[in-house]
Amino acid sequence: MNLEYFIAKRLINAKSYKSSVSSPIIKIAILAITISIVMMIMSVATGIGLQQKIREKISAFNGQIIISNFDDNQSQVTVEPLSETTFPIQQLKKIEHVSHVQSIATKAGLIRTASAFEGIIFKGVDTKYDWKNLNEFLVEGRLPKFSEEDINEVLISKYLANRLHLKVGDRFNTFFMKEQGKLPSVRKFKIAGIYNSGFQDFDANYVIGNIEHVQRINKWTKNQIGAYEVFIDDFDKLDEIAEHVYRTIPPTYNSTPISQKYYSIFEWLKLFDFNIIVVLIIMIVVATINMVVALLVLILERTQLIGLLKAIGANNWSIRKIFIYNAVYLIGRGLLWGNGIALVLLYVQRYFGIVKLNPESYYVNVAPVDINWFYIILLNIGTVIICGLVLIIPSYIITKVSPVKALKFD
Repeated sequence: MNLEYFIAKRLINAKSYKSSVSSPIIKIAILAITISIVMMIMSVATGIGLQQKIREKISAFNGQIIISNFDDNQSQVTVEPLSETTFPIQQLKKIEHVSHVQSIATKAGLIRTASAFEGIIFKGVDTKYDWKNLNEFLVEGRLPKFSEEDINEVLISKYLANRLHLKVGDRFNTFFMKEQGKLPSVRKFKIAGIYNSGFQDFDANYVIGNIEHVQRINKWTKNQIGAYEVFIDDFDKLDEIAEHVYRTIPPTYNSTPISQKYYSIFEWLKLFDFNIIVVLIIMIVVATINMVVALLVLILERTQLIGLLKAIGANNWSIRKIFIYNAVYLIGRGLLWGNGIALVLLYVQRYFGIVKLNPESYYVNVAPVDINWFYIILLNIGTVIICGLVLIIPSYIITKVSPVKALKFD
């Protein structure tokens, strides 16, 4: 580093620090950077968090891939059974990223109590069902235990329990329709637990119990089920894995990824990516404009000093770099404050759930957040790089400063 550059840097640093504390323009610039990084981190964390939470809820009730008979049934109710004895279940489990496969069967029914009635979908599951996916939604009681003596325990939603005036331990009758002209089958169930997913489409319909009830009502054998739910460990590869599953199963069966079954929901989720990008662009533009103004103020305040440095031999690029470095220093201060505020807000939301959402519109009760350090670091680095590059343009004004005029003015 040459002498004039060293002297210039010391002089600029000393005075720029005072400016960053006292100048309203500099304070506004730091505030703009702070607000921008807070908004960017919050938008990414809440947007991705909401996408992940909704995907998790849909997956918890359906798996990521549903395998059923190839028919034109568009309802949620099982019509034609699958045979576990002929289905290549072992080949399915060997597919890469397939973590779990479970059997289910569904049947439409009507719950009737002394004061109310509700139409429901009874989802029958067996002993291999992975309850951990629903465990986080359990609000009262416990998960059902299917013993040989008692297969009548069920898990019901808080929504249905409130509408039917039921609580844990209560028993209720459910009517299942049979073939036309035959009397409905009646089953008496006991509530083992109550769940609340916040996903209205599921909470308003699903009662989860033993698959044997569906098999007996439909007169199926023990080896006949309604469908398979396939869970995977990498949702980003859903389409690829679903295609592999489709090629593995017999041609009489169909496999449907949840992104197709709930197409409208997943298309809606994609809009969050666009919204996040829009917020990031707007915030970067705001931060950049404010830093450009702040840099111009720093340059105008140091016009005489720039003339002096040029007079002693400093070149334009050396002086421009000093001002850009000081501007980046101010950006760093804003980022430091912004990251601190954003992380505090995100952790408060994660542990206390202060911000509530309407589950009918957003499918969740509380705004979820995803604190991803990779994205946070990437946002900070990207902000510094973009703002730093843009600041090169206004620093060009330094080349127009004449040492003679500047010193004469002084």
